Amino acid sequence: MRPVPAEEKHLPGGAFGEGAVDFGAPGAHETEVGVEVGVQEVAERLGYRPNSAARRLRRASTGAVGLYLPQTATRLDYYMNLAFGAVARAQEEGLDVVLLAAAADGPGRYASRVDGLLVIDPEADDAAVPALLDAGVPVVTGERYLGPAPAPTGAVVCDNSASLTALLDHVRARGARRPALLAPAGTSAWAAALHTTAGSWGEEHGTPVAIHPVPFAATAGEAERATLALLSQDPSIDAVVCAPDGAAPGVLRAAAALGRTVGADFLVASCVDGTATRSSSPPITAVDLRPAEYGRACADLLCDILAGRTPADAARRHEWSLETRASTLREG
Repeated sequence: MRPVPAEEKHLPGGAFGEGAVDFGAPGAHETEVGVEVGVQEVAERLGYRPNSAARRLRRASTGAVGLYLPQTATRLDYYMNLAFGAVARAQEEGLDVVLLAAAADGPGRYASRVDGLLVIDPEADDAAVPALLDAGVPVVTGERYLGPAPAPTGAVVCDNSASLTALLDHVRARGARRPALLAPAGTSAWAAALHTTAGSWGEEHGTPVAIHPVPFAATAGEAERATLALLSQDPSIDAVVCAPDGAAPGVLRAAAALGRTVGADFLVASCVDGTATRSSSPPITAVDLRPAEYGRACADLLCDILAGRTPADAARRHEWSLETRASTLREG
């Protein structure tokens, strides 16, 4: 064992003194434990903290994951809560979360800045998604991707067909005989499931569901105008299920303008629960997709893949619940 020369010592002023050891020298292993304890004591006395950036460099890690949300929907309550859930889980793993904008310079930009990606509600016609999926890092999607790009490394999915079926069954049990759906436009798996389910449910029950397309992130004003148009075309409609987050209060306004009594001769429900549905007058029956837990589940799967705890091509299911409220109280 030889003393380490001054130029090789790691702390200013020779803080490790003669206790610094060249562990490559013969017999060095005999003092390894004692030296480690001494180093720890000196580091604690000096207030030394490990350099996380240096540690990540050694592991070829950026210490961050990227989060990509639908570009038209970042203002929605649902996605804000989802993002908070993802951030909370990533922090437990020592990872930061970076909110990504669409990039025009290809997938290399993403691969060099993050260890993995969360892509939420990817749309088949979103030009940024193929680059994200081909970025060379693990990618977990929230809902399946229906486009032609490479498949994600993992996915967390909700049974959106089952949730809409539950809503339609519920309003039917409460007396509705001519339901309508304000269905989201777009090419996400969520939008596709709602359109398909509305059609199949109508065929099964012999009661066609009137489907009126609205924007993926429709506002309450857009939902109001769509409902007025629906009821003008077909006054027999006695229930409207509104898909977009936060838009259902517009259905209430349209019903009031036409003299309908919500919860009595006209029922209103929403495919996405949130502040708007809970605080409306009357409160609106809705599907609670538990967005914070959903974001956490997506981040959890990505963390498990990055750490090697879960193999690639993993899929996990996220549960939802139906919250019935005054907007559908009428007895059948």
